[in-house]
Amino acid sequence: MSNNFLQLFFGWEAVGLVSYLLIGFWFKRESAVFAGLKAFLTTRIGDTIMFSGLALLFVHAGTLNFDEIFRTPVITHLAETMVPGLGISWAALTAFLIFWGAMGKSSQFPLHVWLPDAMEGPTPVSALIHAATMVSAGVYLIIRMFPLFHAAAEGAPWVLNFVAAIGAFTAIFAATIAVAQNDVKKVLAYSTVSQLGYMFAALGIGAY
Repeated sequence: MSNNFLQLFFGWEAVGLVSYLLIGFWFKRESAVFAGLKAFLTTRIGDTIMFSGLALLFVHAGTLNFDEIFRTPVITHLAETMVPGLGISWAALTAFLIFWGAMGKSSQFPLHVWLPDAMEGPTPVSALIHAATMVSAGVYLIIRMFPLFHAAAEGAPWVLNFVAAIGAFTAIFAATIAVAQNDVKKVLAYSTVSQLGYMFAALGIGAY
């Protein structure tokens, strides 16, 4: 609901905290404690990379407000200004870094490992938060900032190709793992990861 990346990031981390506390709800179980820690560390990897992307975006756009960043002069400046030594635009670099946050939150390969263990939390709430609500935040993030990805793809088509490749691979990979599971909750988790992969594959080909 926010109109800027900073407020979005605070909400993003708050959801991560809620997730961590929920997974470790049965704190006397060792498996729940380790599952919560695994989820926390895995998603923090994605969020740290995403935060670096937001920092670079702020430095080069001078703002974190969506409507200002997505205006033609700013988005054009980001798409046309090259990163020294890398040969790609600032739009491509920031979009790529921010996508890692979405990969972590939406449990995409290689940051998919936390979601199956997240089912250590109380089943009804865990199904609602992890299989239905929170994990779609990453998909929504990419949709919300698609103008940046579109601008990045004009000079660096590999950015959206990367999103599509990760999504397509995760969809097949997670579905294959789900077939071999005995625990129904893990079947649900891997199925969720697979369905999210389809969504990212659609985003990667521009069908947001």
